[in-house]
Amino acid sequence: MHWNKKLLKHINIYIPILVLSLIIIGLFIISSATGMADGNHQPFIRTQIAATVLGIILIIIMMFFDYRILKDYDFIIYFLTIIMLGFIFILGITVSGGRRWLSIGPVNFQPSEVSKILMIIFLAAYLDRNKNKLNNLKDLFRSLLFILPPFILIILQNDLGTSLVLIFIFVVMYYGAGGNLKHILMIFGGGFLIVVLIITSHVMFETPLPFLQQYQLNRLIAFVNPDIDPYGIGYNIIQSKIAVGSGMITGRGYLAGTQTQLNFLPEKHTDFIFAVLAEEFGFIGVAVVLIIYLLLLLQILKVAARAKDRFGQLIAIGVLGLFLFHILENIGMVLGIMPITGIPLPFISYGGSFMVISLIAIGLIININMRRKKIIF
Repeated sequence: MHWNKKLLKHINIYIPILVLSLIIIGLFIISSATGMADGNHQPFIRTQIAATVLGIILIIIMMFFDYRILKDYDFIIYFLTIIMLGFIFILGITVSGGRRWLSIGPVNFQPSEVSKILMIIFLAAYLDRNKNKLNNLKDLFRSLLFILPPFILIILQNDLGTSLVLIFIFVVMYYGAGGNLKHILMIFGGGFLIVVLIITSHVMFETPLPFLQQYQLNRLIAFVNPDIDPYGIGYNIIQSKIAVGSGMITGRGYLAGTQTQLNFLPEKHTDFIFAVLAEEFGFIGVAVVLIIYLLLLLQILKVAARAKDRFGQLIAIGVLGLFLFHILENIGMVLGIMPITGIPLPFISYGGSFMVISLIAIGLIININMRRKKIIF
C-alpha cells in the first residue's frame, strides 16, 4: 500500500464530475424507459443505484493502492480471466439465448464484462514488458495468441458484442504500445474481409456458418436492409430510428416520448436507451450527452499522456478504447449505421455488471493520475 494525503492533490476532479453527470442522466432516462408513471421503474433504479454505490466504494478502496502492483500479477490475472469465463459452461445461467451469467449468492454478474478490465490490465503489463518486440508480424501474432482464448470463450457464450470489444481494446493498446499500424490493418482488415465473405457465402449458397447464431446473422441482415422484415428482424432498428427522428431539436419532453411510453421501442432501458434520450430530449439533449462523453474521453487521454510509467499509460489507453467502442457501437446501432450487438451505453444504460466494471475502470484512471508525479515528503 502506497498512500499519502498529498496524492489527493493530484485527483482529476473533472473525471468524477463528468461520470456522475452521465450516471444521473442515465437514472432519469431509465426511469422514463421502465415506467415511472406507474412505479415500475423502482426495481431498476434501485439496482442501478446499488451498482453505482458499489462501484464508488471500489474506487475509494482502489485509491489506497498503487496500480503498479497489478503488473506483478499479470499472468495470475490472465488465468483468472480464462478460468472465470470457463466456469460459465459449468455453472452459467442462460439469459436471452446466451449462457453468460454466474450467480454468487444473491448476486448475478457477467464474467465477460469483468474480463474487459482484467484483459486491459494483462495486456498493459504484457505490452510494457515486450515493448521492443512489437515491430513485425510475428510479434503481432504472438501477442494475438493471448487474446484468442478469452475471445473464443466469449464467442461460445453467444456474446459477439463483448468479443468485438476485446478485439478493439487489443488493437488500440497494441498500436498505443508502438505496434506497426500497417501490420495491424493487414491482419484485422484481412480478417474482416474473410468474415464478410463467409457470411455472404452463407446467405447466397447456405454454406456452414461456424461462429454466428441465426439471430446474430439476422441482426446483420437487418442492418443491411431492415425493411426486408419490418415486423421481424428489422423491427428494432426501424422503431429506434422513428424514436430518434421524432425527437427533432428539443424533444417530445420527459416521459412524453410515444415510442418509449407506448412500448414500441424494444430494450429501451438497455441497448436502445440512447433512442429514449433522443426522443424525449431531442438534438439538444443528445448534444449535451455527446459533449460530456467527449470531455471524459479527452480527460482519459490526458491521463494517458501524463502517466508516470508505460504500464499506466497503456491501462489508460485500454480504458479509452473500452469506452470509445461502447459509445460508438451503441449510438451507431441506435441510428442504424452499426449492426445490433447488445453493447450498453457507458454509465447510462441499465446494467449492474457493466456499471461496476465501468466505475472500476474510472478508478484505475484516477489511480494513475494521482500517482503521475513523485511525492516529496
